[in-house]
Amino acid sequence: MANHTESEKKPVYKKWWFWLIIIIIIIAIATSQGNNNTAETSAMTNKNGNEAIEDNIPKEYRNALKKAESYSENMYMSKEGIYDQLTSEYGEKFPEDAAQYAIDNINADWKANALEKAKTYQETMNMSKSAIYDQLISEYGEKFTEEEAQYAIDNLED
Repeated sequence: MANHTESEKKPVYKKWWFWLIIIIIIIAIATSQGNNNTAETSAMTNKNGNEAIEDNIPKEYRNALKKAESYSENMYMSKEGIYDQLTSEYGEKFPEDAAQYAIDNINADWKANALEKAKTYQETMNMSKSAIYDQLISEYGEKFTEEEAQYAIDNLED
């Protein structure tokens, strides 16, 4: 009788429970990989189609970045000017670390901002190119770098 049961023994791969275990393992692997991809996707949001921002960034930092983007896009401010406005007790009053996060993560064309600001001075205040340059680099004015200001002056209409 012992010989009879041994000869009737099926190989492990032919037993139903073996295949059930394999299917469960495959489903578990597929599900865990799908969850990782979903987690990575939901942890990131698209900013202007260019940069991704993680959801775990503090709200204060994200607010500072949004405010910085607004200053850049609507008022054509310089990097230093935006930082000062974000941290000013008379401005936005963001903590320095939130303002620095905003400056580090903003997607701005500082030369284009300097040019737009220079156009404003030229058209609305009738300033000379020399005076515009001084205003653009002034620590009491726009606080653009010399390179950004020179780009603006070089690209103003005559």
